[in-house]
Amino acid sequence: MILRFSRPRRPYVRVVLLFAALAAAPAAAPAPAQTAAPPSAPATDASRIVAVVNGDAITKADVDNRRRLFALSTGMSAAPDVLDRLTPQVTRQLIDERLRLQEVQRRHVIVHDNEIAAAIREIEQRNGMPEGTLRRRLSADGVEFRTLIDQVRVQIGWTRVLREVLGSQTDITDTDIQEMANLLKAQVGQQEFRVAEIFVPIGDPGQAEEAHRFAETVIQQLRLGAPFAVVAAQFSQSQTALQGGDEGWVQPNQIDPAVLRVLQEMPEGAISNPIPVPGGLSIVTLRGKREIGHDMATMATVRQLFLPFATTLNPNAPTAQQQQVLEQARRISASAKTCDDIEAANKAGGGSRPTDPGEVRVDNMGVPELRQLLTTLPLGKASGPLVANDGVAVVMVCTREQKNVGVPGKQELSDRILSERVELASRQLMRDLQRRAVIDQRS
Repeated sequence: MILRFSRPRRPYVRVVLLFAALAAAPAAAPAPAQTAAPPSAPATDASRIVAVVNGDAITKADVDNRRRLFALSTGMSAAPDVLDRLTPQVTRQLIDERLRLQEVQRRHVIVHDNEIAAAIREIEQRNGMPEGTLRRRLSADGVEFRTLIDQVRVQIGWTRVLREVLGSQTDITDTDIQEMANLLKAQVGQQEFRVAEIFVPIGDPGQAEEAHRFAETVIQQLRLGAPFAVVAAQFSQSQTALQGGDEGWVQPNQIDPAVLRVLQEMPEGAISNPIPVPGGLSIVTLRGKREIGHDMATMATVRQLFLPFATTLNPNAPTAQQQQVLEQARRISASAKTCDDIEAANKAGGGSRPTDPGEVRVDNMGVPELRQLLTTLPLGKASGPLVANDGVAVVMVCTREQKNVGVPGKQELSDRILSERVELASRQLMRDLQRRAVIDQRS
């Protein structure tokens, strides 16, 4: 289990991750007959109560919707035997989610419907999906839209509860930052690891075998190509699920010894077997290794314009609107002389995606063409139109320089400290809620 966590993000980022794969591809073709999902269960079976949490019922339909959502988002087969293997862990996840919701309500934390609607619109915008696409896509695949609404509501509310619990501890002092900096300085030259984790909790010893079976199912899907971030967003019970399990760079003294032994031996990109850690099981993937304090990289700041298509592009038959968008991007590319020009053009075009993605590490870009573009594009010169299925982008590199990124800045150190406190508060509060809860789980 990793003990240090990366920068907190908006509470519904895990849902953004969940639908990234859905947005990138057209609707799935019908599954072969042998793996097709079974027809909807009769209403009497769907309404059967599988657990009661402090008087609140969780039904079979709730469990079925959540496990189908997971299968859909990861590309996993929706065959009954596959879904059945997910049922115990999905049930426990819904129990914990209900406990969080009850705490949100007890503290009178209000999550308004317009906040949830805005979050879902942002999910669609970030993934180049016209408004209403998520509702239609989920409905077509037999998943109630309420399943998504419930997830977003709990994530926003729980984040506010943690902020309330932490109080003044969210204020990171210069002394806190200096202590963290001194700790890192003492480890310069040692190895550190870029890690992502899925944490599967084990509430009592009687759940251990079941948790292992679930972890093995998850690992099998990951090794078959399911996106780690999507799986973590759905099933990791750590706050880093909000970042798709990404822990950032962690040092040896911040990692459970059992996990550290695995990280020291595994190659980059590998998926670990289940690793027993205090409180449960850890599944990790290694994204990189480096020496603490020594990591030279090419860093760039960029500005980007994105003009969306109204419909998905067919390269062989572009619509009139798509041709107009392409011409608009060409004009902007030819006329833009500064990064401010790109920023203004993106705003004028509706700003459906952020203009400034933040400083990027060029050699870590996953798409070779984009990595080459950011490496060779002259500073202050707009790229030509970059056409995707959902729209056209124009990019400009504002700055590009070699930096030692192994030395974290003040803001990154502050984020690390805050993340540690948020994670600790979340786990402590969940343990308290579980200990006090009256839970009746039915077969």
